Amino acid sequence: MSLTLEEARALHDEVPVIDLHADTPMLVDVLGYDANQRHRRRVPRIANLCGHVDLPRMREGGVAAQIFGMWTVPYPEFLCPLSIHRQLDSIDRSVEASKGGMRRCYTGADIRMAQSQGVVAALAGIEGGQALCADPGRIYEFAARGVRYIGLLHFSANALGKPAYGRGSDEHHGLTKVGRDVIAEMNRLGVIVDLAHINRKGFFEAIALSKAPVMVSHTGVSGAHRHWRNIDDEQIRAVASTGGCIGLIFARRFLGGDSIESALRR
Repeated sequence: MSLTLEEARALHDEVPVIDLHADTPMLVDVLGYDANQRHRRRVPRIANLCGHVDLPRMREGGVAAQIFGMWTVPYPEFLCPLSIHRQLDSIDRSVEASKGGMRRCYTGADIRMAQSQGVVAALAGIEGGQALCADPGRIYEFAARGVRYIGLLHFSANALGKPAYGRGSDEHHGLTKVGRDVIAEMNRLGVIVDLAHINRKGFFEAIALSKAPVMVSHTGVSGAHRHWRNIDDEQIRAVASTGGCIGLIFARRFLGGDSIESALRR
């Protein structure tokens, strides 16, 4: 079954389109980036460092909900929780400054209500378990502030496990005891386990342990383009078996071409 462009646009307008990951909060916190003003990509090669998400473009793109991902510099680790709280503050400030254009949301029902009212839903997720400082108890304080998912790994090993790529990467070691305890606590509190950036062994261990659907917030597909960042068919099926979801990165180096069109022709 194929859709015409008009039918695809109608479907896009009807369903809640959710962007699962954007690093905007760090830009707001550190650089004073205004998420409510339109920004132009003046230097394409470093566009990802300059910001590619703002309220005018979310509206034009038909985005119903944006999950703002909050990453932290992993060293020194004891500063990571403070960074997360600062980024959460930046999301709150951006929502307040939007004058009703964005709304902090926490559930699917919240997102659908916001969409029906023409408001962009703003949610929060954490990228990298170092933000927990090896303490599963910190999940509660972040969940209380509206964090809806936590990515166990980022670009460095932490107390939970090993990354697919980066400092301390190791394909032979999976989740630690702390990592397993974190998954149990996330399940208990209703925080989604995000498997972006984790190594393959930890990936499957996390799926076996989780009692709730998991997600991969941003990735590519190895069957379309081989890259350390992308996941293969077995991993995709494993996520689907939990009732979870996968977010594809719209970036050339993960899609495998100079444009989305060339990647789709592969």
